[in-house]
Amino acid sequence: MTAEDTGTQAVETESITPSLEVDIEVTDEVIAQRTEALNEVIEMLRPAVQIDGGDLEVVDVDYHNGIIEVQLQGACGSCAVSGATLTDGVERILKERLDWVTEIIGGVSEEIDPLESAALGRGAYVPKYY
Repeated sequence: MTAEDTGTQAVETESITPSLEVDIEVTDEVIAQRTEALNEVIEMLRPAVQIDGGDLEVVDVDYHNGIIEVQLQGACGSCAVSGATLTDGVERILKERLDWVTEIIGGVSEEIDPLESAALGRGAYVPKYY
């Protein structure tokens, strides 16, 4: 049976799916605002990493796609929890505080000698017995 047979009109339906992404034009002004906000958050995070003999450096930023590449340095090279620092600390905080951030790419600098790295600190690890 067709719409003509029943005397009703066929209605064409379109799938309307809301877009999850908001297209914001990334102008020089937006980049300047994002750079300033990113620097503020990084400077807030750095002392927590530096207290254990490490450091945090921004390697690259894609302001259009929201991708930030960071690198842990110093004692972080010999720290067993440097991966957790990146994901549970740096990534979580950057995504919470900067709504334009979509992905964090992180790594640990391997330029420093492992013994020198270990001498800088051990991620606030204090052994039970000396």
